[in-house]
Amino acid sequence: MLVKPLLKNAPTKMQKYPLTLTFKFWTLAPKIELADRAGNPVLFVRQKLFRLKEVIQVFSDATQSRQLYTIKADRIIDFSARYNFSDAQGQSLGAVKRKGMRSLWKAHYDILEREGGQNAQSTFFIQEDDPWIKVLDAVFSEIPILGMFSGMVLNPTFSVKRANGELVMRLEKVPSFWSRIFTIKQLNPLTSEEETQILLSLLMLILLERSRG
Repeated sequence: MLVKPLLKNAPTKMQKYPLTLTFKFWTLAPKIELADRAGNPVLFVRQKLFRLKEVIQVFSDATQSRQLYTIKADRIIDFSARYNFSDAQGQSLGAVKRKGMRSLWKAHYDILEREGGQNAQSTFFIQEDDPWIKVLDAVFSEIPILGMFSGMVLNPTFSVKRANGELVMRLEKVPSFWSRIFTIKQLNPLTSEEETQILLSLLMLILLERSRG
C-alpha cells in the first residue's frame, strides 16, 4: 500500500508516481479515485451529500470494504474551516485549512502538523500557480456550447511546498471533458507521514475547489 500513516520515518518510494486522480463530479454523490502509475488503487472517496458539518471517509478502493482515514471539519460550513485527518484507529494525522481571504484570488491551503491541536504549526502549504485560469474558466463557462469545452483547455496546477519554500509535489489537471483528471507528481523525498498528510490535503482541495474549474 502506498500510503502508510505514521508507520515509518523513511522517505517514501517515488517510483509509484505519478499518481492519477479522477474526480467524477457529475454523479449524484461526487467521488474521487486515486491510483498509482500501474493503475493500482490507492485511495477512494465518495462524498456524502447534505451534511452541514463535513465528514469524509477515505477507503482503500472502490469496494469501500476497508476504511483508512477520516477527514472531519471542525465547524459547520465555513470558508476557513479546518479539516482534521485521523486514521482508522482515530489517531490524529494532522489537518488542512484554507487561508481565508487570501484564497479568494489565489487558492492557498496550509497543511498543519499533527501536534499542537488548534495551535498546530504549518509544515507545508498548497498554492494555486496561476489564478487567471479560474477567471477565464468562469468567463468561458457562461458562453453557450463553448463553455462545455473549457475543461479541455483551461487546466489549473497547484504546487505543494514545505514551509521553507522547497517544492515537494505538484497537482496538475489533465485536459478532459466529463470527469476531472489530475496527475500528482512527487518532486522531492517525503516521509510516509508527510506523504499521507499531503495526499489527504489534495483530496480535500479537489472537493473544495470543484466549483472553480
